[in-house]
Amino acid sequence: MNEPDPASAGAKPAPSNLVMRVLAALVLAPLAIAIAYAGGWLWALLVTLVSIGLFAEWLMVVGAASAALTGAGTVVIAMMGASVAFGALKTSVVTGLIGGAIVTLIARGKFLWAASGFAYAAAALLASILLRKDLVNGFSALMFVLLVVWATDIGGYFAGRSIGGPKLWPRVSPKKTWAGALGGFAASLAVAAGFAACGIGKLVPLLLVGAILSVVSQLGDLFESAVKRRFGVKDSSHLIPGHGGLMDRLDGFVAAILAAWFIGFFRHGVHSAGSGLMVW
Repeated sequence: MNEPDPASAGAKPAPSNLVMRVLAALVLAPLAIAIAYAGGWLWALLVTLVSIGLFAEWLMVVGAASAALTGAGTVVIAMMGASVAFGALKTSVVTGLIGGAIVTLIARGKFLWAASGFAYAAAALLASILLRKDLVNGFSALMFVLLVVWATDIGGYFAGRSIGGPKLWPRVSPKKTWAGALGGFAASLAVAAGFAACGIGKLVPLLLVGAILSVVSQLGDLFESAVKRRFGVKDSSHLIPGHGGLMDRLDGFVAAILAAWFIGFFRHGVHSAGSGLMVW
């Protein structure tokens, strides 16, 4: 994530930066929840725009950005989002496969990194829309993922800053600590317990799923940190005040939503992945 790291024990951020982070979160989190609740084409539109932004930022981070490459990826992701939003999943997948091949050809010398970025954004797009499309448990499943990721970030941030201690993976992310990682993990279990206490799912399965999503979320965070470190980049962009770019803010969510969709898909199928995640 963008500095200061949620699971770190580094120096305190400047007050102005912390204020910007809090204000941005107070605006963006309720907006995301409201659109997630609305679902349908509105949620698909938001996810599509964000996925386009993720791809564009990825290209900038790896030094492969060009008008042709960004434009091609934007068109393909937009077509994928429109297709899956209106129930044409097969069309969306075929479009992604053909479009991904085109993106790879345009990228030339950076084809591997461009293809990886396209797959990253396209997978996040499909998982986010498909999980929400479950008419019975789509919203509760999506909220579960969002809250687990947010709790992992917040719990890790405060545990890392207050406890400190040994570093988690200094070569990739020098400020992350084991205390922060465990603090985020504990916070995710509290979210799972809260859902169960409200009658949304059973306690033990939700604790297990919450634990998995928390770990995967932190791995996604480390993955993005490794990519940025590989290319000597601090922030993927400066789009979100106090947070950096979309990749900086959503690295954990992308990993968690993919894991959540796979769990739901393997249990209840493509169209009931939300129920597969929440109903045991």
